Amino acid sequence: MAGKGWQDLKQQVEATAQEAVTATGAAAQQVVDQAAEAGQKAMDQVAKTTQETVDKTANQASETFSGFGKKLGLLK
Repeated sequence: MAGKGWQDLKQQVEATAQEAVTATGAAAQQVVDQAAEAGQKAMDQVAKTTQETVDKTANQASETFSGFGKKLGLLK
């Protein structure tokens, strides 16, 4: 009878340990997912800012060259 009690206790300990491992794994995965999401958001913002800067610079260059063209009589 004592063997049955030990067997039940062993199963309970194993089940509890497995639950702890599963919970720890899930928590670690959540941290990884959140870090990946934050990294992706940061990269998206860098890409957006870079594109806006390129667009602004291109527009300024176009306006500058257009102004030169008008001064030189090449554009109306």
